[in-house]
Amino acid sequence: MNENEIRSIVAKVLSQIENDKKPVPIEASARHVHLSKEAVELLFGAGARLTKKRDLSQPGEFLSEQRLKLVTAKGEIANVAVLGPERKAVQVELSMTDCRTLGIKAPVNLSGDLSGAGDVYLVSDRAVLDAKGSVIVAQNHIHMTPADADYYGVTDSQSVSVKTNTSRPVTFDNVIIRVNPNFALAMHIDFDEANACLLGKNDTGKIV
Repeated sequence: MNENEIRSIVAKVLSQIENDKKPVPIEASARHVHLSKEAVELLFGAGARLTKKRDLSQPGEFLSEQRLKLVTAKGEIANVAVLGPERKAVQVELSMTDCRTLGIKAPVNLSGDLSGAGDVYLVSDRAVLDAKGSVIVAQNHIHMTPADADYYGVTDSQSVSVKTNTSRPVTFDNVIIRVNPNFALAMHIDFDEANACLLGKNDTGKIV
């Protein structure tokens, strides 16, 4: 048996192992805003706190009762969700379609990375916040625990490709692995990406 034949057998075995791995749940993340404690008080009143409406899939994260309007010189988007809990910095996560609607030039960054972020005004019923350097298009990523990472054979910050198990399958490249003991297994994509693959409820993807 020559080296090429051995390589072919190994490749087939590895492929079979990967095909046996359970798929990853995929969730579409709608446009939303994260606020600092100071921004919450400015927009909703002194001493105000975000009021939980319902929990999200990631432990400790929640959709609040509060809503905001996003405004630029080119347009506005009303009734935008505010997620809790409060963060250290204001962050606005939009799809690229949203950014074009508002005329915002925003980078594709991982959540928490505001380098090169775009500008927008956040408007509530009582105040306006000039949120400079706050707008990003969120890089698609997979949340997982250390045990999940061991199972899939990946590491924190690793880039992988994911093929969606949807009615119009799409393979997303450069999907970033995010590992934390407090995470729940889920891939997050924005609505542009969800529409591209016709994502449905409970659809999944396979790390390839």
